[in-house]
Amino acid sequence: MSEFVSRRMIACHPAYRDDIGDLMTRRPLPGPGVDQLDPFLFLNHHGPQTYPAHNDGLPFGPHPHRGFETVTFVLDGVLEHADSSDHQSVIHAGGVQWMTAGRGIVHSERSPEDFKRRGGALEILQLWINLPSRLKMTPPAYKELEAQDLPTLDLGEGSTMTLISGAHEAHQGPIQSLTDVMLGILALSRGAHLHVPVPRGRQLFFYIVDGELACGDDVLEARHLVEFDREGDGVVIDAVSDARVIIGHAEPIEEPVVMHGPFVMTSADEIRRAIADYQAGRFEGL
Repeated sequence: MSEFVSRRMIACHPAYRDDIGDLMTRRPLPGPGVDQLDPFLFLNHHGPQTYPAHNDGLPFGPHPHRGFETVTFVLDGVLEHADSSDHQSVIHAGGVQWMTAGRGIVHSERSPEDFKRRGGALEILQLWINLPSRLKMTPPAYKELEAQDLPTLDLGEGSTMTLISGAHEAHQGPIQSLTDVMLGILALSRGAHLHVPVPRGRQLFFYIVDGELACGDDVLEARHLVEFDREGDGVVIDAVSDARVIIGHAEPIEEPVVMHGPFVMTSADEIRRAIADYQAGRFEGL
């Protein structure tokens, strides 16, 4: 068996505060040192925070998207989703929702009335994943998974991976994305030493939600996005404390990316067309 070759860390990007009203928000991507990690475009980390009773809840009323996919991780609290393709769901702590905006969708992400009345803890992350030009106008789609729908893999040393999409070694996640994206949540126990395989050439996404890790001589802190090169067989990490990581990998698309608000296309003309289509009501509104 050949020796495991670890990927080289390029940079560690902090998540910057950018609150949305009373919703605590941190964003590592895009940030001052990184525009994108093709095809991973955008990450918002909301919370952790505790809402008081009689709160206004999440502020994300109906809004459009085109040209990419969103993956929402509900680490704590509850999220109510509705969209113009008649999908409705309520996702609880530990659940995930995967939405393909494709050619166009209007959706809302709000707090249920019971949460607004009672209050409670909340921590939610949302990741945007680009689609190649050939798939940007694909029909919209949506899938929700509660915690019990997601397999948990035992990695040894008290650590686990909740597998969401794609393949990890011999295991397959419940979601098959349009572009073979692998996504999971690592939960590491203090003192764990892990070799996490990643196929060579694929872009690695590695965001530390909480806790502290070491990668070689580098100490990696919570709420940082770690950028690695595309060589090697994966990453070798040591858990300095209990920690959680959003981890994923995908083939780079290597196409132009033009982002404008809720639209991600490959040219300014396509952005103008998306705006015109939305304003003309060609995205079925809520």
